[in-house]
This record gives sequence, structure tokens and C-alpha cells, in this order.
Amino acid sequence: MPVAPPAPDVPATPAEAPVFSVKGLWKVFGPKGAAAKVPGSEHAGMPAAELRERTGCTAAVRDVSFDVRKGEVFVVMGLSGSGKSTLVRCLTRLIEPTAGALALDGEDVLAMDSGRLRELRRHRAAMVFQHFGLLPHRSVLDNVAYGLEIQGIGRAERRRKAAEMVEKVGLAGLEERRPGQLSGGQQQRVGLARALAADPEVLLFDEPFSALDPLIRREMQDEVARLHHEEGRTMVFITHDLAEALRLGDRIALMRDGRIVQLGTPEEIVGSPADDYVRDFVRDVPREQVLTVRSAMRPATADTAGQGPALPPATTVADAIEAVVRSGGPARVVDHGGRCLGVVDEAALLAVVAGIPAATGREVAA
Repeated sequence: MPVAPPAPDVPATPAEAPVFSVKGLWKVFGPKGAAAKVPGSEHAGMPAAELRERTGCTAAVRDVSFDVRKGEVFVVMGLSGSGKSTLVRCLTRLIEPTAGALALDGEDVLAMDSGRLRELRRHRAAMVFQHFGLLPHRSVLDNVAYGLEIQGIGRAERRRKAAEMVEKVGLAGLEERRPGQLSGGQQQRVGLARALAADPEVLLFDEPFSALDPLIRREMQDEVARLHHEEGRTMVFITHDLAEALRLGDRIALMRDGRIVQLGTPEEIVGSPADDYVRDFVRDVPREQVLTVRSAMRPATADTAGQGPALPPATTVADAIEAVVRSGGPARVVDHGGRCLGVVDEAALLAVVAGIPAATGREVAA
């Protein structure tokens, strides 16, 4: 399960509010009066079948809280029926939340009137869906420019902007083709270009690549990773595919029955599963391709601090094993300034791969 190089860390700072802030969000489907009464502490942990039996309602999203930081790829992952697609639609009120708080750049989304909501969807948070929704009788260029046309932007300006986006997603030369003349991957690139043309603050992806064959899906993942690296645009990405989540996500929220069961970095999800459900979910993940040298690092001594190959902290265990084997000794983990943060050796790295404490691995090796 190859994993793309990690994106730069994007921690929120006290001066920087999250892009999306979600607190105690619920979405309950069912009889109107009953649905309004469901959100509450007594319902948060209730099994879905019991909730339906007692109330006649289904809680698709239950008591969900998280922040999306500026510039990160925030992945919401879960199996079918886990609530992930309902959740992403709640972020722009394509589906109305039942209860909770939701803010975009500190502005209360639940208090927005219809005009403000249109502005949010057209300019601030653009959706990319699994089904491309392209207009079959329009060219690629005009499909990409469609959102700008709705915004009232003049023909020359919107076509100029659309041409720029077409080139950005790798479709230069195909501007005058119709959607029916394109492959599935090319059609999805048109959908991505159309979303980018509005220059939104955040891109929301709802399982955009699940209908594509594996090779094209991998190409589109590469495209999203490239665009994120080049632009640093905030993205919320919905998927049921663990490999896709690990490859693209700076942080992952894993959902089950409408709840988030664990939220963390790919390394935290794989290296420290929160419960048996998460542990089963990540059981077949090649740990060495996700976990980094941070998980195997020990303090450096005076002898080791200046010796061996230098590895950045984001180096995967797989790459570190290769470096240690080639050098025949421990490797140093160093920050951008060249300061030694610790060392890793073969025993500690192999212990991480095996899923046992690094110290135990060194003792066995000794």
C-alpha cells in the first residue's frame, strides 16, 4: 500500500481559527417531532437498531465534533452506512443538521440565510462528487466555466479562467471535446477543474474516485496530492477506501454508525488503534509504509548523535530500514536545522514492523 510523501505539518495556531469547526453535530432522519428529540447524551452511544426501535428514527450523524485546519487534507473514512457522506453534505447544509454547531471561518453556518448559503456553495466550499454531473452538449472548456457563468462573470474572463484550470488538471488540448469523448478519469478531471475554477477556500470531495478503475483512481489520487502540494488548499475528502485515506490524509476521522471512533494522523490510526474495530480495519496495512521513524526513535548518545545517515522525522520505517541496512549501523533523525532528535537502529525498526514495543525488539536482538 504505497503512501504518498507526507504533506508539510499544518498545525492550527492560536491566531488561526479552523476553516470548519463542528461541535456536537447530529443528523437524524425520521418523524419530525421524534427526530428533533433524539439528539442527547442518552442517544449518543445507543446502538443503531435500538435507537430505531425506541424512536423510529435513524441517526446518520451522532454527536460528531472536529476542526478542519487551514491547508490540510482532512479525510472522513468509513464503510457504507457509516454517515460520512451525510456528514460532508451537512457542512454546506445540502442536508440540514438536526442539532449541534457548525462554523466556517468563525461564521455560524446554521444561521446563514439562503443568499449567504448560495455564496458559501458557489465561492467558499466547492463540492466534487462521484458522479461528475457534466453537461453532455457542452465542451470541456464550457463545462469548467459553467460555475463562473452562473456567477455572472463575462464570457472572455470565464473562458480564460477555465482554460487555466483545464491546463492545471492535465487536460490541455482537450478543451473542445464533449464529455462523451472522454474517459472516466478525464471526466473526473473536468469536474475537479470546474470546482477549482471558483477558487474556493475549501474543496469537499464525496467519494469522487470510487467509480473509477484502480489505475485511473491512482492517477486521480496523484492529481489531488499534486494540487494540494502546489496550492496548499484546504480539502475535506470522503472515502470508504483505507489505502486512499492513508495516502491522501493529513488527518483521518474514522466513522462507524454515525460516530467518529478515532481521529488522528495516518500514523496514529495505524500505530495506535483506538479500539478493536479500528484495529481490525488497519490489520492488513503494511505498517512500515505508514509509520515513521518517530515510532522507533530512541535518544541519541554522544557517540551516536554525529554518526550514521541523517533522516528527516517524516521518513517511513521502510525507507529507514533500507538506510540502516546500507550503512551497517544506526541512523540519525534530524530536524530541518540539522539538530539530532534521536537515533533508530535495525532492531527498533523491525520491532515497529512486527507491532511490538521497540525496546523489546532490541532486547530480543541482544
